[in-house]
Amino acid sequence: MTLLQIEDLKVHFPVRTGRFGGGKGLVKAIDGVSLNVAAKETLAVVGESGCGKSTTGNAVLGLAPITDGRIRFEGRDLAGLSPAERRHVWREMQVVFQDPVSALNPRRTIAQSIAEPLVIHGHPKTKIAARVDELMDLVGLNRDQRDRRPGALSGGQRQRVVIARALALNPRLVICDEPVSALDVSIQSQILNLLMRLQRELGLAYLFIAHDLSVVRHIADRVAVMYLGLVVEEGPAAEVFANPVHPYTEALLSAIPLPDPRQRGRRKRIVLEGDLPSPLDPPKGCPFVTRCPIAEADCAAARPALVETGDGHRVRCPVRLRRT
Repeated sequence: MTLLQIEDLKVHFPVRTGRFGGGKGLVKAIDGVSLNVAAKETLAVVGESGCGKSTTGNAVLGLAPITDGRIRFEGRDLAGLSPAERRHVWREMQVVFQDPVSALNPRRTIAQSIAEPLVIHGHPKTKIAARVDELMDLVGLNRDQRDRRPGALSGGQRQRVVIARALALNPRLVICDEPVSALDVSIQSQILNLLMRLQRELGLAYLFIAHDLSVVRHIADRVAVMYLGLVVEEGPAAEVFANPVHPYTEALLSAIPLPDPRQRGRRKRIVLEGDLPSPLDPPKGCPFVTRCPIAEADCAAARPALVETGDGHRVRCPVRLRRT
């Protein structure tokens, strides 16, 4: 069952350009993204900073204005919902942000932070304390921490508080926006293991946003690789990791550290030359053409389509598709 459906999503931001701000431009943060998230699955959206992955999550949450396209949740178009219907959808769709420090009010206790969505959505006051204790147990927090403030906790503990708050209303979809990038490597694995356990126990679906493919290797069912506002490759995680097709996906995978020193000389690191083009002035053809090591003359002429290659694997690279 498809839980979240994103159809040809576009998010464009008008900006002033020029030395004195007299000109006008359009930042194409997302320029035609289509993705689906099924119930109880994890779709990881990965790419460099500025590729549009966080903007995609914000658009789903209603935090970024949609220029064009549709977002459906459980078959309902979010743009056409009444305020009461949208309030119900917000109960079903929650978020875990990247930085737990900025996500939590430093003046509120841990219990108050976790209880916030319960209070907002009218949960019976007599049952809030018990629900907070239940959520703290669920994410591995000690109940004696309920009266502490975020500054008294470690980074991993603060992120557990953020996760507990996101689960307070029993959502079906959780958007995880770089949920471990602000944490130490040793703590990252603990939080990833927690998220996977919660998914199994609660039947959650995740839209998991990350810039590091090594982070999503074990948690993702499917992976969508974004570049300059477009999905350039998407497919089952095992297939994308084992048989990447797009040159950009290959470059990202080549940067993943290998744990065994004996294997490090067997894989060639692909270093992309040049910087990510500005979304104010993207290439007219393939978005990756200015950095692509296999680009051909026609790559700059027209934007390539996202082509199905089989078993749910889609690729936006006509050069590679011609060669396979």
